[in-house]
Amino acid sequence: MAGIKDIFWHPKEHRPRAFWRLFCQILVLIPILLFFGIAFGFCTYWFLISQGSVNPEAMSDPGLVQSQIMNNPFLLILTYAWLAPSVVISIWLSGRFLDRRPFADFGFHFDKDWWWDFAFGLFLGGFLMGIAFLVEWLAGWVVVTGTFVTQFPDLGFGLALILPLFLFLMVGFYEELFSRGYQLKNLAEGLRGELLGSRGAVIIAVLFSSGIFGVLHSTNPNATLFSTLNICLAGVLLSTGYILTGELAIPIGLHITWNFFQGNVFGFPVSGANFRSATFIAIHQRGPDLWTGGAFGPEGGLLGVGMMIAGMVLTVFWVRFRRGKADFYLPLAEPPAHNMEEEEPTHG
Repeated sequence: MAGIKDIFWHPKEHRPRAFWRLFCQILVLIPILLFFGIAFGFCTYWFLISQGSVNPEAMSDPGLVQSQIMNNPFLLILTYAWLAPSVVISIWLSGRFLDRRPFADFGFHFDKDWWWDFAFGLFLGGFLMGIAFLVEWLAGWVVVTGTFVTQFPDLGFGLALILPLFLFLMVGFYEELFSRGYQLKNLAEGLRGELLGSRGAVIIAVLFSSGIFGVLHSTNPNATLFSTLNICLAGVLLSTGYILTGELAIPIGLHITWNFFQGNVFGFPVSGANFRSATFIAIHQRGPDLWTGGAFGPEGGLLGVGMMIAGMVLTVFWVRFRRGKADFYLPLAEPPAHNMEEEEPTHG
């Protein structure tokens, strides 16, 4: 029986094995998603009916409802907003009862270095998108058609801009918590010792978690095989700061401004979707899709590949500048120390 139990339970770590922790976190997430999803459904129903967008009978047509959501930045933002509490609650519960570690160990040891790294991540996302816009503008692939444009004139530009900013703050937080903080960390712990050393475990964990990250974006509007592969590479970019520091400061900051500058400063699509309730610059894109990403946005083209590679290089230089060296943070692949200490015999 001990042999069967060991398939599910790690006797040295006194907790479920990594695969089962990952699996159970998804099981915990599903009912929470359903709860918040039902609440969102009622909000969507009320909003569409009150705005006169569709009649009540049309709400039975899923295709029509989805079309209304995808073409309305306010509803699209609301759609993503309910994911944040779902992910945070599920990972807090999983961390407490499965991983047996505090929430801070997923990348939130707030100190001076954490906030400096977060500021760098914010700068890096905006800088990379600025380079993308400049290249496309100089190449004649984008034409500026307006400035300070909003799809909700009644709200005013400032309030219409707060909506996507709030969204991208949440997306940057919960996607990094889920993909890097939880998945990458547990994958690295599971691979270490059984198949690989710590360094090899972290590398394979980055590739696996980035692949999952890409697949999760493969159903986005206007997604292609190339855009999905590029999002996998974006996962590697976002992982770089995490595996060098053990903290989510750089990935979260980068994720926030990458999306915000992409959509609401320079007017590009964001991973194929329209979050442009307000944009500082409105554009018309006409360059080759292979380079620009077309309707998916810069992430779906060769220009996006260049930005991601540049982002990885700049992240390495930043970590080396701040810490004196840039090397893998190998404790990412190690279980919580207090779990291992329980294994040691007590001497009176």
